[in-house]
Amino acid sequence: MKVDLKKYKTIVFDCDGVILDSNVVKTEAYFRTAKNLGATDTQAQKLVDYHVKLGGISRYHKFDWYVRDVLKKPVNDKAIQVLLDEFGRELEVGLMNCSIADGLQELRNLTADAKWMILSGGDQQEIRDLFARRDLAKYFDGGLFGSPDDKDKVLAREKANGHLQMPALFIGDSKYDHEASTNASLDFIFVSDWTEVLDWQAYCAENKIKVLTSLSQLL
Repeated sequence: MKVDLKKYKTIVFDCDGVILDSNVVKTEAYFRTAKNLGATDTQAQKLVDYHVKLGGISRYHKFDWYVRDVLKKPVNDKAIQVLLDEFGRELEVGLMNCSIADGLQELRNLTADAKWMILSGGDQQEIRDLFARRDLAKYFDGGLFGSPDDKDKVLAREKANGHLQMPALFIGDSKYDHEASTNASLDFIFVSDWTEVLDWQAYCAENKIKVLTSLSQLL
């Protein structure tokens, strides 16, 4: 599939499942986090299922739901922070070792006039630290953004302050990526190889979304 990348002033990338093969890493970390903190297998699996269903949504929201609807406990900052800290520990090793998408340098060279941004459901500081450690931050001159702000809020803010220049393209692997892109009037491409969206083929067909197996197909 031919895409005219040179027309875009900004290219926005999701992280997990697009730049990094990290969806499975995060899914497993949700399960282990719940189990480490005393959950039953059933409770931990409910958290995993909710995470997969809401791909691209902040972990803050997922843990809030888990404490409230699965554990049936009061939600407060301390309860959420315990989960966030444990989840961060579980993630660290996996994120440092998961595969990176092929062809990033070539694609960066091809789109040298465009700003590149990361827009993730993952924790913003965690992403910035990880990309620095894995020598990926150098590609993303438009910044690295993540939770607790959701993708709709970040896109609206960065458009309003003139940082995200139009026309722009969002490359993602979840339904929420597509919804956020549409809400902000960005073009959208779905990357399928590492996605956890079970019905992605039907969803992309129904919404007439361009699909690539991987970023290297843009070269």
